[in-house]
Amino acid sequence: MFETGIRQLRMARSMIWGKPFDVRSVEALVADALSTLDEFGAPGDDLEQLLDGPFADPEIRRRLQDRAIRRTVRHAVASTPYYRELFGRLGLDGDDIGIAEFAVVPVTTKQDLAGPCADFIAEGTRPQQSTRTTGSSGSPVQIWTSADEARLWPALAALAGVLRGEIGPADVLQVNISSRATAAIQHDVSVCRLAGARIVLLGLIDPLDSLDVLQREATTILSTYPSYLAELVAAAERTGSRTPALRRIDCGGELLSMALTRRAERVFGARVVDSFAMTEVLPVSARHCTAGHLHHDLNSGYVEFLALDSDVAVAAGEAGRVVITPYYPLRHCMPVIRYDTGDVVRPLDDGELTCELAGMPATTPILGSTADVLAASRDGVTPRLVVEALDALPRAAQPPRFALLHTDGTAVVEVAAESLTAQLAADLEQALAAAGGTVEVRRVRRTDAGWREPEALRAVRADLREATFTHRSSPEPGRLTERARA
Repeated sequence: MFETGIRQLRMARSMIWGKPFDVRSVEALVADALSTLDEFGAPGDDLEQLLDGPFADPEIRRRLQDRAIRRTVRHAVASTPYYRELFGRLGLDGDDIGIAEFAVVPVTTKQDLAGPCADFIAEGTRPQQSTRTTGSSGSPVQIWTSADEARLWPALAALAGVLRGEIGPADVLQVNISSRATAAIQHDVSVCRLAGARIVLLGLIDPLDSLDVLQREATTILSTYPSYLAELVAAAERTGSRTPALRRIDCGGELLSMALTRRAERVFGARVVDSFAMTEVLPVSARHCTAGHLHHDLNSGYVEFLALDSDVAVAAGEAGRVVITPYYPLRHCMPVIRYDTGDVVRPLDDGELTCELAGMPATTPILGSTADVLAASRDGVTPRLVVEALDALPRAAQPPRFALLHTDGTAVVEVAAESLTAQLAADLEQALAAAGGTVEVRRVRRTDAGWREPEALRAVRADLREATFTHRSSPEPGRLTERARA
């Protein structure tokens, strides 16, 4: 217990004073938590207090955030060519930027980060692992991490997961995400190693094959994208597949609708958890509470909500871009300051929150991209509104593939003709209008050259299918599932 206390002090010192994290101490805390749970059945109060950290106290949050921003900016300006040149060109002093002055720092965009990667790598660090975004929303962005970061971030996640009862030695995690998402996969492998759980890495293979593995391995946790979850749900409904061991489904990377959440929970008998994470701002993440609010982690980064057409902070209830600054030294190899994620939410009034995470600031779920939500100010139709309405339609093909166009104050939603009958298209138009949108729904057909030009239907991450060398040799629906039940 004495050693555990020392490790807790080291971790608290790093979070409050910005001292480098002792990775081995954090990993050892995971082992301490597992031992405590094994012996007493519940973590001690001192271990549980590590989860929320000092930033959860609203009285001291702003002071600690100011300190964290100052050391983060100081590190980025002193060690990276990009921020050194930017601050020099603007005449800004990197040693004198805190919360009060933070608004004068320009946001960093995806286009900025897509430039020379070396300009963002901190001098004196040793980049050890490179990962790229999947490119589903544009050109992929390359992010480098150090060996310490690649160990520290999963260790912190494993500690939180073990203490919250989210993962443990009895669990089996099945990962159905793109094999190109190397950072997420490495993270999941490390978390399972530290928590003593088993992991099954499948990628985006045929949904029937994935259902078979869910049964055969008695998977307890599934990690995937909403679009692939929609395919799994449809396959399970078609074949009558059952997954009695499954207790939680973690989703991220796309908009997850309430309709799909309810459908998946009914089919699989497991709780669906919607989360937010982005390669560019690792390790900052966010999770949804049971009330459907999105709560960002306060300990790992500073989160702002800026207007759609300016860098002015928005008030509660207004649509704003999510802008994130991961804190140093939690992130040190490739720092980013005020990164514009391109996602839009509406901040909620802290004083009105009554959910289980009410101590953390909250927003609505993501509404869509900046361009879409800005255009929706004229016609009222956001990507979130379309996804929710499409998923709620009975007998519509899943996952929904659509294009959202904004013309002259009327939104045009183009949907694949084979996924939506004429009657369902009319129902969709009516549902969107009832939700406050001015909209026209069109059914479009695939041509030999792809989707009808000039507008292509939006790609979904389930389309990152990995079809080579899978177990299935022919596309017979339910063949493997039936064999697994036999």
